[in-house]
Amino acid sequence: MSKTKVKILIVEDDQILRDMYGAKFTAEGFEVLTAENGLIGLEVAKTKKPSAILLDVMMPKLDGFATLKEIKADKSLKKIPVVMLTNLGQEEDIRRGQELGADDYFVKANQTPAEIVAKVKTLLNN
Repeated sequence: MSKTKVKILIVEDDQILRDMYGAKFTAEGFEVLTAENGLIGLEVAKTKKPSAILLDVMMPKLDGFATLKEIKADKSLKKIPVVMLTNLGQEEDIRRGQELGADDYFVKANQTPAEIVAKVKTLLNN
């Protein structure tokens, strides 16, 4: 009997980063869903109901903050843990992410994909 894989949605406009995080999560046994912008990310979240969402901040069409706001306003999505991933490490951005309901906030340059996978696992086990 196979255990259902935990679904993670990676919303990231950078193809290289999307592939890198996707490969790491896949290697750790996750089912990986991806989206290259917030609008697509919202659609994927609504249809596939991931267990967690990794969300870039700086994206075309709908940025991470606007996407997070939409996720947290949607009854069917608001309980999904969201981890913000960004190159912006300013306190105001971190605070804004937390105020909008992000469960955690990582500056890409400061975290390896393995550390991010570990953090997501911790979030999902709480």
